[in-house]
Amino acid sequence: MPNVEKLSVAVTTQQAAVIREAVEAGEYATASEIVREAMRDWLAKRELRKEDVRRLQRLWDEGKASGKPETLDFDTLRREARQKLKDASPNGR
Repeated sequence: MPNVEKLSVAVTTQQAAVIREAVEAGEYATASEIVREAMRDWLAKRELRKEDVRRLQRLWDEGKASGKPETLDFDTLRREARQKLKDASPNGR
């Protein structure tokens, strides 16, 4: 396998047991394969978090650029939302 670097990783006794069980059951060929899959999953989740942060930053900037903030009446907003839910339900309840 090209471009491979060997690392030593400490896991709990329980995690090690689960890894060994998965290899013995034939779910994975090696413990390294499990760790590589976990890394791929972690990297994907990490990228999603970065995308979320970028999206929130963009929305924050759009909100700031949209003008002066206005006071909201949350009681009115709740009533309106409840009415919309009631109107959208099949039996109107």
